[in-house]
Amino acid sequence: MTTDATLRIRRAQDRFTSRLEWLDSRHTFSFGGHHHPDHMGFRALRVINDDRITPGAGFGTHGHRDMEILSFVVDGALEHKDSMGNGSVIRPGEVQRMSAGTGVRHSEFNHRRDASSRFLQVWIVPERTGIVPSYEQRSFDERGGLQLVGSREARDGSVRVHQDVDIWAGKLEAGQEATHRVAIGRGIWVQVVLGAVELNGHVLSEGDGAAIEGSSEVRLRGKSDARFLLFDLA
Repeated sequence: MTTDATLRIRRAQDRFTSRLEWLDSRHTFSFGGHHHPDHMGFRALRVINDDRITPGAGFGTHGHRDMEILSFVVDGALEHKDSMGNGSVIRPGEVQRMSAGTGVRHSEFNHRRDASSRFLQVWIVPERTGIVPSYEQRSFDERGGLQLVGSREARDGSVRVHQDVDIWAGKLEAGQEATHRVAIGRGIWVQVVLGAVELNGHVLSEGDGAAIEGSSEVRLRGKSDARFLLFDLA
């Protein structure tokens, strides 16, 4: 991790890795058997896992509680079933939010039988424990620039997240620019999903993440065609 006054970069190659016969997973923060006190998350953002799953394979039924869990499919399709009775397929251009609350069991499988699927799973610590479990899945149009896809108030068609956080999906063509204003006291995490961006003068490539604090704005420019997630956190 490199540092300056306001920005800390977590490079893709420095992430933790978990590999099984059917799974290739990269963990931005400590997860499972991987633990490091310097990488326990950023504010309420606790997990960013970048998972690639072989055809037809996946995570069998398992439980969660007191966590906001969001899934973003990058390539392919993810099949979801849970103890609330939900069954769905998540595809690129959609966001899934599951509030585990008092307890949920679910499974996630690669819906494709002929190719691998890739998705990002994000965990956010909720603002309070013991909420009623709930599920939401919405599509967004993947327009250029920044698009709000998750927020505490479910603004502008975004999914509702039980935490003071705004989640933006970013899409920039090479040379295209976007600016995000930051309120006093808030922190930003940017996670590059595809391509490369220049972030406040620093180049981030696929899999890189960066924390920004003490800055009034975030300036982004596509170094190539790029996709990323931006988390604006209390």
